[in-house]
Amino acid sequence: MTAPKGKHIFGTVKVGEKGQIVIPKDARDIFGIHPGDSLVVLGDEATGLAIMKHDVFLSQVASAIFHGKPVQEPEDAWPKAEETTFDDIKQRAETKAKE
Repeated sequence: MTAPKGKHIFGTVKVGEKGQIVIPKDARDIFGIHPGDSLVVLGDEATGLAIMKHDVFLSQVASAIFHGKPVQEPEDAWPKAEETTFDDIKQRAETKAKE
């Protein structure tokens, strides 16, 4: 079975004692990642981590700002801080983690 076009599984990596990982060579080649490049690490406690090239991340943010594209939030977006309490957020995070 082949993966859908543009989708990849590069295998697993181990986290070293200093919290470092090695990005597999195939992934570096496909995404044009070279020594000295800056990467942005994004995280969602329910789903995990994502890594993007810094310039790609900035171009997407700039596009959203300068082209007036509204930030799209999913229907179940987190409530604003003033609309909820810490206990509400904690409960929602626990529910998401169970899903």
